[in-house]
Formats: sequence, C-alpha cells, structure tokens
Amino acid sequence: MKHLLSMKDLDRDQVLQLLDTATAMHDVQHREVKKLPTLRGRTVVNLFFEDSTRTRSSFELAGKWLSADVINVSAKGSSVSKGESLRDTAMTVAAMGVDALVIRHHASGAPAQVAGWVGASVINAGDGTHEHPTQALLDAYTMRRRLGDLEGKHVAIVGDLTHSRVLRSNLICLSTLGARVTLVAPPTLMPAGISTWAKQDGFATSHDFDEVLPTLDAVMMLRVQKERMSGGYFPTPREYTVGYGLTRDRLAALPEHAVIAHPGPMNRGLEITADAADAARSMILDQVSAGVAVRMSVLYHTLASGEGSVR
Repeated sequence: MKHLLSMKDLDRDQVLQLLDTATAMHDVQHREVKKLPTLRGRTVVNLFFEDSTRTRSSFELAGKWLSADVINVSAKGSSVSKGESLRDTAMTVAAMGVDALVIRHHASGAPAQVAGWVGASVINAGDGTHEHPTQALLDAYTMRRRLGDLEGKHVAIVGDLTHSRVLRSNLICLSTLGARVTLVAPPTLMPAGISTWAKQDGFATSHDFDEVLPTLDAVMMLRVQKERMSGGYFPTPREYTVGYGLTRDRLAALPEHAVIAHPGPMNRGLEITADAADAARSMILDQVSAGVAVRMSVLYHTLASGEGSVR
C-alpha cells in the first residue's frame, strides 16, 4: 500500500488486514516500553494546514512508537504563512528525503494532489469536507471490539452531515464491512444529492432520530461544525438539541447493547449531553486510544509491510 488517500482505496480484505494489524499494535500501548523497531531509519512528516489535537498527536505517537523519526509542520509556523503554495511546500519537504507525508488540509483533494507531486507515501489525515480515512478505520476498529463482526449491524450517523469529512469515509468503511447505515439529520444538514447517493450506495436516510433510535447497534454523533457555517442551518442550539441531540431521554431509549461513538471534539450540551458522553456504553475515549493503534497499522502497511511481521 503506497498511499492512503480515501477509503475507496481499500477493499474488504485490506480493511480487515489493517484492523487486525491494529489489534497487534494496540498491545504496545500497555507495555512499559512503548517501542517497536519496525520503522527505524524512516522519516514521517505531519504536514497540518488545519488545527488538530487527536489526529496529529496520534500520528506523532504512532510514528515514534514504531521508531520512526517524526517531524511536525504546521501552516502557522512554516513558509505557508509567507504565501508559499501547497505544491512548493510539499515538494520542498519531500526533497529532504522523507518517507511519508501525513497531510491535513482545508481543501478537498489536497492529499491526492500531493501524492501526484512527490515520491513519498501520502496519508490523508482529513481533507476539507471530503474524507478522513484513518478516522473511519479507528471508528470501525472500536465498534468491532465492542460489537464483534459488523456484518448486519445497524449504525446511525447523526448530525452535521453537510460539513463532515468523517461521514463519507465512515459510510464507505462500514458498508465495506457489511454494516447497515442510516444517516440522520435535519434537511438543512443533509448533503446535496443525498437521495441519489443513498440509492447508489444502499444506505438509508431519516429526519426522525427518535424513530431510528430503538433499532440501533451503534450511534455515531457528529460535531456541529459552527466554524464552517455561514448561514442559519437551524433556528437555535436548543432546538437542534431537542431534535437531534443524544439527550438523557434518547440515551434511555437506545437498546441496552448499543454503543455510542463521537469522532471529537464534542460540543457537550449541543449534539451530545454529558450523560451520553460519559456513559459506560460510550466508546469516545476508546476511539482516542484506538487512533494510535490504527495509525500505527497504516504507517506499517505503507512503509514496512514487505519487511517482515509485526514484532
């Protein structure tokens, strides 16, 4: 696997291979010495043009725990702030002999562009409102640990679908693993052309969260991305919570075995209440923990999978 730019790059066997490798990598987090020699001598650059806590930190830890040399570059502290283009920045960094670029960018398709310009491996860490493949992988990994095989499981993705880069990647990943997916949102936050997309890819849509809730095995709440909103997508925050928030009452209506996910960061009190976020069935911190293991797996398969087994 040279690059990871989209969940469409992976078939079912490849997804399962990445998740199985992540299981082996997860054990490293419980060791006293959190180090594997797998990527010794390799250099990974985290090139982040947008702010991030979870993704950048987990990629940094993933690289370091695999013994790679990891360098973090942010737009605010680089020549980008002086007007340098994405192409020049990427090619300049790649010319230093790095092995992989992990890229987060506000423009959809930016990592794919960079992959065409450089010889290094490129991993998409989130591009605009397009995709976030490693987030989808860690979400699926966490659900599998709680629910087992995802074949036939019913998963709802709820909230700000229009502005979410997580949505598309999760839809592809969960469908690849055989899950049944329902998208739930107010009409103003459903992506344009969603009915055609749903018919083509075989998922369901709904504007009624309460109707879907009792049938679920997992519910994934998405953050309301207020920073990407330029108009009135809903009347008030209170009305959004009443209609589409995972409240105490909705938590009680969720089947006992069902789990709760959120890719973070959370707007507590808006799309999810503290009761739901901190419930025993919440996987939110498990997702954070899984993020390191899954990104270790991705780095391994892009940079070292031909060099022997994971040790």
